Amino acid sequence: MEWKADWGLRGRMFLTMFLLVVVYIVFLAVLTVVVEQFLFVVAFMSVFLFAQFFLSDKLALRSMGAREVDENEFPELHRTVSRLSQQADLPKPAVAVADTQTPNAFATGRSQKSSTVAVTTGLLQSLDQAELEGVIAHELAHVKNRDVMVMTIASFLATIAMFIVRWGWLFGGGRNRGGGGGVLAAIAVSVVVWIVSFVLIRALSRYREYAADRGATVITGNPSALASALMTIEGRMDRVPQEDMRQQSEMNAFFIIPFDRGVISRLFRTHPSTEKRIERLRTLERELETA
Repeated sequence: MEWKADWGLRGRMFLTMFLLVVVYIVFLAVLTVVVEQFLFVVAFMSVFLFAQFFLSDKLALRSMGAREVDENEFPELHRTVSRLSQQADLPKPAVAVADTQTPNAFATGRSQKSSTVAVTTGLLQSLDQAELEGVIAHELAHVKNRDVMVMTIASFLATIAMFIVRWGWLFGGGRNRGGGGGVLAAIAVSVVVWIVSFVLIRALSRYREYAADRGATVITGNPSALASALMTIEGRMDRVPQEDMRQQSEMNAFFIIPFDRGVISRLFRTHPSTEKRIERLRTLERELETA
């Protein structure tokens, strides 16, 4: 199989960013009316956007307790990432490892030249070499598709909106009686913005997982290995302590398998079901066999 541009993914990324820009402009206008200081609002949101874009990879690694490792510490892992990066025609990303029994992996970074692939020690212990290659290839496909960068930017607006929802009440009251009403209006708009961002991000996130699964197949030529890895990871998720799941759930959109175990969580999950992903991988395997 050859790597082909996924116009379905590109179209969704463009539509997501376009709609979020529209929401961003409306959000900015409302905050300006409430705060009555345009430059302050622009400066405030610019700082958050800068931090989100340039520090998101470091924050993601820190939230998972992951650290970059060199070739002396994990030589086989580095060799695997190097070889698959060459097959994917990508610069080799940094390699990070999180010391946790939770089996998972994710990719982060601003661009193809500035990216990191992270795995957990639990994943390294759970998968054989072919399965591990399938998972790493999946993460590299995210980098090649540039959807990691889009997801990072897309999550910025949701982060700002949630910040105002949580802490906006602290700015209520004051000397101006209308101040409290303005803050309540800003919080109400923030809730709407967060909901819109939530829906758009999840719609994009689900499709990008299918695209990365196909990309992994192109890179390795072995979709059955990735399907086997997904089944292994899914099976071990039930053993993950609830405390670990809560601490790491904010990274769900970036994991290869999310921490979605409740009924409500499944309704709003960031990924398609593992069963559907495996079904599509089986279809890709049949395509390879008949090619």
